[in-house]
Amino acid sequence: MVSEDEVQKVAENARINLSEGEASKFSEEFENILGMFETLDKVDTEDVEPSFHPVEVESTTRKDEVEETISKEEAFQNTENEEEGYFKGPSA
Repeated sequence: MVSEDEVQKVAENARINLSEGEASKFSEEFENILGMFETLDKVDTEDVEPSFHPVEVESTTRKDEVEETISKEEAFQNTENEEEGYFKGPSA
C-alpha cells in the first residue's frame, strides 16, 4: 500500500503542497493505479509481437526547396524594437 507519508514525501520532492485530505485521496488513487498494473502483468504476452503503432503510419515529409528570403530591412520594417541589426526584446 502507498502510505500518506510516502505521498507527502514525493509531493515535497516535487515541491507540491498537499493537504492531509489530498494525500489520503492520492494514496487511494495510487493504490488503484498499481492494481491496474498488476492486472496488466498477469496478461500472457509470450507469443505477441511488439507493436509500436497499431496502425501503419507512413512518414509524410515535404521536399526541401530553396526559396528567396526577405532582406534584413524588410524584416525590421514593421518594428521599432530593433537595435544594431537585431530584434530587441524586453529587458528583464
